[in-house]
Amino acid sequence: MRTQKTRTQMKTRAQRRSRWAALVAASAMTLGTGLVAAPPTHAADDPIEVVVDGDDVRADNVNGLTYKGLGVLSCNSTSNLLMDYKAEHPERYWQLIRVLFGGENPLVNHVKVEMGSDTNTSTGADPATMRTREELADASRSPGFQLAADAKTVNPELKVSILRWEMPQWVQQEWNKGTGTDEMYRWYKETILDVYEKYGYMIDYVDPDTNETRSPDISFIKWFKNAVVNDTDFADERYGIPAGEREAAANAYHRIKIVASDENNTLNMGPAMLRDTDLFGIVDAAGYHYTTEDRREGAADSSTYLPYTKLATGDNTYDQDKEVWYSEGTASFGYTDYRVNNTEGPNGASTGIGGVQSALDVANRLVKSYANSKRTHYIFQPAIGSFYEGAQYSHKELVSARDPWSGYLHYDAALYVMQQFTGFAKTGWENDTNTAGIWRTVPEASYSGVSGTENLDGSNGAPSYMTLADPEKKDFSTVVVNDSDQPKTYRINAEHLRLGSDPTMEAWETRAADAGQRYDANFKHLVDEVRPDGDGAYTYTVKPWSITTLTTLDKSADASTKQRLPKSGERAVLDSDASGRRGDTHDTYLYADDFAYDEEGKVRVGKTFQPYLASRGNQPRYVVDQTGAWEVGDDGVLYQYMDQSMKDTAAWNNNTPNTTVGDFRWENYRASVDVSFPDPDGGLAALGVRQQKGMAISDAAYNLRIGPDGVWTFYEYGTARAQGKVAAADGYSLGVEAKGAKVTALVDGKAVATYDDPTPETEGRVKLGSGFQKTGFDNLKVERVHGYTPYAAAQLDNMDSAITYEGTWSRNASLGDAMDWYRSTSTSTTAGASFTVPFRGTGLDVIGGNDGSAVLDVYIDGELVARNTKTAATDKRLATYSLRGLPDGKHQVRFVLKSGKLVLDALNTFSASHEKGGGVDTTPIRRGLAEVAAPEQGAYTAASWDVFAHAVATAKSAVAGQDGLDTLGVEQLASRLRTAYDQLVRKEDAAQ
Repeated sequence: MRTQKTRTQMKTRAQRRSRWAALVAASAMTLGTGLVAAPPTHAADDPIEVVVDGDDVRADNVNGLTYKGLGVLSCNSTSNLLMDYKAEHPERYWQLIRVLFGGENPLVNHVKVEMGSDTNTSTGADPATMRTREELADASRSPGFQLAADAKTVNPELKVSILRWEMPQWVQQEWNKGTGTDEMYRWYKETILDVYEKYGYMIDYVDPDTNETRSPDISFIKWFKNAVVNDTDFADERYGIPAGEREAAANAYHRIKIVASDENNTLNMGPAMLRDTDLFGIVDAAGYHYTTEDRREGAADSSTYLPYTKLATGDNTYDQDKEVWYSEGTASFGYTDYRVNNTEGPNGASTGIGGVQSALDVANRLVKSYANSKRTHYIFQPAIGSFYEGAQYSHKELVSARDPWSGYLHYDAALYVMQQFTGFAKTGWENDTNTAGIWRTVPEASYSGVSGTENLDGSNGAPSYMTLADPEKKDFSTVVVNDSDQPKTYRINAEHLRLGSDPTMEAWETRAADAGQRYDANFKHLVDEVRPDGDGAYTYTVKPWSITTLTTLDKSADASTKQRLPKSGERAVLDSDASGRRGDTHDTYLYADDFAYDEEGKVRVGKTFQPYLASRGNQPRYVVDQTGAWEVGDDGVLYQYMDQSMKDTAAWNNNTPNTTVGDFRWENYRASVDVSFPDPDGGLAALGVRQQKGMAISDAAYNLRIGPDGVWTFYEYGTARAQGKVAAADGYSLGVEAKGAKVTALVDGKAVATYDDPTPETEGRVKLGSGFQKTGFDNLKVERVHGYTPYAAAQLDNMDSAITYEGTWSRNASLGDAMDWYRSTSTSTTAGASFTVPFRGTGLDVIGGNDGSAVLDVYIDGELVARNTKTAATDKRLATYSLRGLPDGKHQVRFVLKSGKLVLDALNTFSASHEKGGGVDTTPIRRGLAEVAAPEQGAYTAASWDVFAHAVATAKSAVAGQDGLDTLGVEQLASRLRTAYDQLVRKEDAAQ
């Protein structure tokens, strides 16, 4: 006999099936991709009607409609530098942990870790936890597991999941034979148990399948789940689990859930789950990437028609709901505080915090992926960008953490946009008794009509909103995204809810600042309190380019809701003493590392403290791996361990082993390192300088390579410029010195090659490289070159508000290139267009990918100093025009486009170099002054004479003594003097 509760549940399900049938029928008639149950047709000026019906709040749906909020993916080097933040600036690191994972309403509830294989699967390489079958698993090599442990200190309910993309060679060679299930399972299991032992938590979810597969491996998913459930071996000494902890470890291990299948561009797992009863029972969460859409094939009752929606709602043949995740998606691109200065709106207006790939685009992804495919969890790849810029997919994160030496962190305004979802609901995973109070999403009160399936464009002004509700129906929040230039009025009808005696609705808004306001004046702030009208409806007009949360919660006095994000701090250049540990701008070192770290104290990991190297899996300081197994050995030497026995594994970006260290602003310096060849197979060692972008050793602009046979080759990028041989040896000291356009390669302190680059790469980091043999590196040094400014003091992005533009410019951020700084550029082809840069220093570089057609007039502090000057054809991140030799101080430089096309990406500024010793040689300037002699002023036009007279005056001032003058400044002052002399125009010539 059925109980009354069961009959009630059946009745409720029947009612919902009826509503669901109506939704499906409506969706079948909808024009356009992915629009489900569109609101009634209305005129553009009519309010958008939203009905929040308490009867639609499915408290019995504990998996599919519970709002889990946001997750972060740690993989392929995206988290590498976080361990350095923790060691160098622990207060900043733990503040970051609290901001992202802490509080009553955590922004992030999940850390997803993509297990590494020492190969480059995107932006770099994460270390393999097991490089060989015999090696004990070491999860401390992977920063993602430690990030999760630290996050759990402020949010014990945080979920942790793992998956693979590629695999270590010992697994892959068996997997390729079709016999590698045991090896794959061993890698997963031993990693999971090492995490459990080192960090004290059990992994919650595992995807046994390949990341971004197109053909889910259903048989292995079933095999893996069966292996997990039936595994009784927890006593093996390899696992290191004490006898008293084995039962608890086994019980936790057996509760591991399955997520599948992290597809990209295919949607096969949902239909498979609906067709396969065993698979449906095994898979707890269905996740897929980079589309907001569900499948829409076949009849409405088929497994290929809205399969993920059916899984989430429970309206399927099993009457059970499943979690559906947006298991990898992007954050906003670039810095929001830069991109608000774009001209991508109607008639060249700014789109504020909106536009394609903006913070509002990501908000629309959350809304549309729920509205169209019922996904209640969005995982950022990455949320934290803690790898060096210039690697693939730079500048698409919520937090930028790339300068651990300075502690600089950039918290993007997109975080406020995300808090508009997570800050006005209780998010997470419901417990076994359904008493945690996690808010439910409400399908009937959620919709998105913006265009696109990955990069979303809301400029059509279509409605886009998502409703979350307390399962007890006491409160609800409707998040509205308006990524258009028109205001949108919403009318929300609340029915069958228990809102209490005060039904006031608060309106919380995030949008760009109005004219005259500070940058963050309109970020997540209370803008209104709305009372229902006589019909019980709330009416509110949402401003253009904004996101608004309309909530019945009383947050007006809540301090955490009003909390501002931390300030970024100064992005200081890496300039340390000889230890590499302490900043020192007055010695000869920019950086040094002996890889011993004897001076380092213990580091907090989770709730424990560990020795420096042990806390980070023996990973060296400030190093971001692109390919290879880079680790400090017991002898205090940095080794690249990936040898011939480990190399035959797949990679997205195939390269020989290389790793990157340092500051992109380094310019003139000498790098040196001791290399050794302990592998009996020999090998190769490489040292490169001035790396700005790319992920191979050949992406260092100038690199020297040598083997134990003494054969060396010096390269400009991948082109050999010189070759030779020294005596064979077990090791060498390699050096590369770059000063201006002159680059010198050194072996054991002796110059073996010199190259004068006609189009030099002037700035960038240091790279180390090897072949697929164990290779040693020690005593890395990066030192100043006397007479040359060592680095750019600061960088201004083209979108920085300090730069003023006049004339016609196209200032674009949407769909920008990752190799452009912050994915933005400002471009003009209009004669007379100009931009003005205020800065303090001795000069600047105009950075951008250019074709060399632009001709400029250059004004310094109101004086024309260079007329009709040419620019260079340059790749991205290179200087198309360089201006040096100014007196150290405040300046305003104005660039006027005379003809051609100019693409401005960024400006690097330079200041006094704090050189020790004697001054710079000014002979070239004195020679120039002698050559131009003393022409008769009256013979020349006033305009040309003014430029010449200014050049003479600055040249004489430099000879007399000028603070901050370096060799490049001397060369440029002499060149400008000669050019001004050559451009003198006789009055009679001008009259003709």
